[in-house]
Amino acid sequence: MAVIDVAGFMSDLKNHAADHGFHVHDERHFVETYSMRQAWEVDLHPEEACGGPLEFHLSIEVDPRTLLAFEDLVLSIDEEDTPEDVHFLPMTFTWSLPPLPHCPDLLLLATELAGIGGPDLPVEVSAVDSFPTVTDPSERSLSAVARIDVSLSQVYVGQEMLCDTLERCLDVSRFLLDSAPSWLDDL
Repeated sequence: MAVIDVAGFMSDLKNHAADHGFHVHDERHFVETYSMRQAWEVDLHPEEACGGPLEFHLSIEVDPRTLLAFEDLVLSIDEEDTPEDVHFLPMTFTWSLPPLPHCPDLLLLATELAGIGGPDLPVEVSAVDSFPTVTDPSERSLSAVARIDVSLSQVYVGQEMLCDTLERCLDVSRFLLDSAPSWLDDL
């Protein structure tokens, strides 16, 4: 039996996200049959943004070698001891907007999101130009990505709640939602 219930952690995380003002739309769980790597993906957004245009997605990747190494660590210590904080699972938060007729200045947006995310949630901003057909003008889509490491030791002892991270994600989401009308409206 595994010492970490990742499925249970993800279920608790979805409930916790709802407590912090998010609405959960969908969840996917993938298992790679050869390596037994797993990934959970959750689609969510702030409660007030059911109609779009913002999409928010969180994912966590589970390498079985990391889980096994953590399990070995837990089994090697006394039951009342807390395991060392040396094993982590990567969690990624991704925000995306549809093609924007008036894309913002990316450097300015990155600076504004850096102030919202702070040092604990660094947010990377990018844009992609696509051409539906060769004769059409380009369409620019905007995305933002933040990555954190989830401590297996904190999950094991029940202290990895991610409250600050979820609040910062909500702030980033609301900033993008508040800014989106000026980027989407035709002037």
